[in-house]
Amino acid sequence: MNNKVNIKDILLDIERPARYLGNELNTYHKDTSNKDLVRFGFSFPDSYEVGMSYMGLQILYNILNEQEDIFCERIFSPWVDMEEKMRERNIPMFALESREPISNMDFLAFTLQYELSYTNILNILDMGNISILAKDRTKDEPFVLVGGPCAYNVEPISDFVDIVSLGEGEEVLIEVVNKYKEWKKTDKSREDFLYELARDIEGIYIPSLYDFRYKEDGTIKEIVPLKEDIPKKIKKRIIKDMSKAYFPEKIIVPFIDVVHNRVMLEVFRGCIRGCRFCQAGMIYRPVRERNPEFMKDKAKKLLENTGYEEISLSSLSTSDYSGLDSLADYIIKEFGETKKVSLSLPSLRLDNFSLDLANRVQKVRKTGLTFAPEAGSQRLRDVINKGIEEEHLENACRQAFENGWKRLKYYFMMGLPTETYEDLDGIVKLAEKTVDIYKEVNGKLDNKFGINVSTSSFVPKPFTPFQWHPQDTIEELREKQHHLIVRFKNNRNIRYMYHDRFTSFLEAVIARGDRRLGKVIYTAFKKGAKFDGWEEHFNFEIWKEAFEEENVSMEFYANRKREYDEIFPWDIFDVGVSKEFLIRENENAKQAKVTPNCREKCSGCGVNIDLGKGLC
Repeated sequence: MNNKVNIKDILLDIERPARYLGNELNTYHKDTSNKDLVRFGFSFPDSYEVGMSYMGLQILYNILNEQEDIFCERIFSPWVDMEEKMRERNIPMFALESREPISNMDFLAFTLQYELSYTNILNILDMGNISILAKDRTKDEPFVLVGGPCAYNVEPISDFVDIVSLGEGEEVLIEVVNKYKEWKKTDKSREDFLYELARDIEGIYIPSLYDFRYKEDGTIKEIVPLKEDIPKKIKKRIIKDMSKAYFPEKIIVPFIDVVHNRVMLEVFRGCIRGCRFCQAGMIYRPVRERNPEFMKDKAKKLLENTGYEEISLSSLSTSDYSGLDSLADYIIKEFGETKKVSLSLPSLRLDNFSLDLANRVQKVRKTGLTFAPEAGSQRLRDVINKGIEEEHLENACRQAFENGWKRLKYYFMMGLPTETYEDLDGIVKLAEKTVDIYKEVNGKLDNKFGINVSTSSFVPKPFTPFQWHPQDTIEELREKQHHLIVRFKNNRNIRYMYHDRFTSFLEAVIARGDRRLGKVIYTAFKKGAKFDGWEEHFNFEIWKEAFEEENVSMEFYANRKREYDEIFPWDIFDVGVSKEFLIRENENAKQAKVTPNCREKCSGCGVNIDLGKGLC
């Protein structure tokens, strides 16, 4: 029986119809009439262009589809014009490859990359005719599974989720599917299956099997497992040997431009640095590198199988990769000089900025340089443990200008703990100093020279040393943004941009939220909230109304200082990094005391104890 939905009649009436075709180069197509086939829908709850740029999708899509009895298909949020047409014609949400309704799936998996995608998840469920609340789902409906960085505090959306995968999914997803195949042969209930997952598979959290109890002041009193033989704390899953871990030799090539139209090589996971605001640097510990020879082979095969003309080395801090010179030299000589394949190196640090490498990389295509000092003053950079000095910044800029670069981007945060207006003025002084350096090197300022300065608002995130700090209020952020606007106003060589403070505020609310936010998110969705990460679609008034109607305080979550003895919603998880280490780092921040990176000296974060020695 053909269950495909018909979208031919509407493709000419919508923007970018190629988003919905599902037959791009290197996609999988399997016989869906096969009763033994496990149907796995992998959803990135945002636009096609954003989702197709996510390397994790490409890895999991291929690793699942290489199993003969699993069919992994992609699902993205339809853009507003497509959704309008689908709802007009009662076309259900469908998977791209088979173009069958997502209600046909056995699993519907969402990657949680940012908190403002949550209403899109509810919208996909609603358009797929799948019960939004997990407690309402029947045995015939898909199991809703989530993973990714925001899963480390999944409680705000726990009402909608059946299964949470904590940590790296390459191994655990196969284990879950194998468990599902066993369950399908029985007449056991959904609840039985979920219980067996919680009991038997490390890294799996089932929200419905835990009860959250609260104190009178609104803080959490305790988190109680509802079964005796399920873990009180769920340990994250990690891949210990990255050079033996799966990495695809082909990836899907979209028909249209996406955010990252290139081959991405993941050179390592984790980070040796300890930036105190950075969640990824904590939750992805320990550092595990891929062998350069392994990556050289993958680079060659991926270029052959895609036709891309650019390679990007992906990691949290690419310049800390010990095999960087070897791999970069190979790519430049093997593909750059003869085939004009360019190499991009994101996440370069200023303290080990190698202009020689940058010059070699830019021989094919010279672009601008991007640096992220994060804070304008040395004191505040020490508070956040950024680990770079003023002289690093000046030397890097001088070398860049001496070698012909004319454009720079600077990224900063505002609202960091202990920040003063003197620290904000440091952002201005650093940008102005960079203008002076350019003038010294070139003798004058010219029309091609320019600096882009961008500030985002600090968001306190789980499992970071700053998780106890409040976020600045919306009004405080507005005043700080205005201060910088005025200070930069008369310098025509510097362009200042800032991130929307309202979206940052909502992000902080949800990032530190608990189960009581589920009803708010549901209400906001019913009022029309979706694509909240897109400025043109974000409506803060909808969210304000939802919080007021549900009698939940936004400020309680975003603007309240936490004490060390408070129980957090995410304390149910063990990510390897100990709370004692995070407290110690927070105290070091108050003294602007820098902690050495992991290669210089072990800081005793706890990861080696829990996850095995020799990994850091």
